[in-house]
Amino acid sequence: MNETARAVWERRPQRVTRIVDAHAHAGPYSLFFIPEADPAAMIRVMDRCGVAHAVFSSHLSIQLDAAAGNAATAAIVAEAPDRFTGYLTVNPWQDPVAELERWGGDRRFGGIKIHPDLHEYPLDGSRYGPVWEFAALTGCPVLTHTFAGSPYNDIPTLDAVAERHPEATILAGHSGVTPLGLDQAIEVAERRPRVILEVCGSHNSGADIARMVARVGPDRVVYGSDFPFIDLRMSLGRVLFSDLTDNDRAAVLGGTISGLLEWR
Repeated sequence: MNETARAVWERRPQRVTRIVDAHAHAGPYSLFFIPEADPAAMIRVMDRCGVAHAVFSSHLSIQLDAAAGNAATAAIVAEAPDRFTGYLTVNPWQDPVAELERWGGDRRFGGIKIHPDLHEYPLDGSRYGPVWEFAALTGCPVLTHTFAGSPYNDIPTLDAVAERHPEATILAGHSGVTPLGLDQAIEVAERRPRVILEVCGSHNSGADIARMVARVGPDRVVYGSDFPFIDLRMSLGRVLFSDLTDNDRAAVLGGTISGLLEWR
């Protein structure tokens, strides 16, 4: 058993690997109750599990109000910059250019978050044009929601966007979610060198994560949890107990996303 997994098995925080959660959220969600969704509670769970840092967007920003949500994200990072980095959320219906101009130069934000399913706007739509322009110009990674079969962000649409914007680094949030979506996402990542597979979701396993790494390499796979929307302990366990080498596991758990955030 690797030392990172052993620490969790023995119910103590691990100190061997710097774990960075590349897909987190904060705050209440309007459709159902999330217990302990505030940053202080999140930090307690992160400490318990040995997670050093989380890159997150507020639930408010991805769902109802991008401007107010981005301000809330910035405030959270300002309170705990050693534990959090923000995603700048762009809602295509709520003045993307204004949000990029307001926050694009703010070091509290390390990436851009888009959620075509929640915003009911296709990933390949023209309103996302400012996002891809900013990403290509700066190297800022873009985390997009993906879901196999979605009319807004299925994997073929991700493939088309990656082909159209080869300079943009795209984190495929959930990697398509379903088994079919995961297969498709791996194939897209094999074709598109700037597509990064992100592992959070309720359908994949440690074996799937090992397969991702075997197919595209540990520098193209990142750990994310959807925490606190989904409990990070479940997502973390899949990586900790997967059949990866120690070096590959360390890259997936934090090394790869840390490198992507260096554009700042």
